[in-house]
Amino acid sequence: MSQIKIYGLRTNLNEIKLQLSDIIHNCIVETLQLPISKRFHRFINLDKDDFLYPKGRTDAYIIIEILMISGRTSSTKKRLIKMLIKKINEQLHISLNDIEITIIESEAFNWGFRGLTGDEVNLNYKLNI
Repeated sequence: MSQIKIYGLRTNLNEIKLQLSDIIHNCIVETLQLPISKRFHRFINLDKDDFLYPKGRTDAYIIIEILMISGRTSSTKKRLIKMLIKKINEQLHISLNDIEITIIESEAFNWGFRGLTGDEVNLNYKLNI
């Protein structure tokens, strides 16, 4: 299970939303080996007054938070982060300095879906990769 939050300026995100979602989803499916049907993306479109960021960033600046059940190895998570940065840079021409990614993990029992907690659900994919 993973859920993705993408933060950015409304004017920028609206133009790239579908392509960015496809890039993120393809990287998640390839790296975490999730079923292709598991796309959970939320775009948080912010106005310029609501999105303060350091000098050296442009209006293309995005923050991607990946929330997921614990269990993946550090090498798998690093591979995901590096793949996302590379694909977003190459395909959307967003500067490396304008892409930030955070993985936030919690134990399966902290998740609730399908009427159960995550540790009670029989997932059709592996977490320990």
